[in-house]
Amino acid sequence: MTEDSVTLDARGLNCPLPVLRARKAMRGVAPGGLLRVLATDPAAVADFRAYCDQTGHGFVAAVEGEAEPGVFEIIVRRKI
Repeated sequence: MTEDSVTLDARGLNCPLPVLRARKAMRGVAPGGLLRVLATDPAAVADFRAYCDQTGHGFVAAVEGEAEPGVFEIIVRRKI
């Protein structure tokens, strides 16, 4: 990740906590910057898609980690 990014560790948290914590963490992300969320709740991917649709932030990607199976890396770009 770049200097314009923030990482949020939401592993072990269930819906809606990853999105609620991300909403708070987004305040520390510069406009156009990235928020990287690590989550173990499989519903988090759909939750973040809905969050981005509602807020105008960009849903960049969501992948399940190869190094850590069961951990999803979700990338959100803060709206400008």
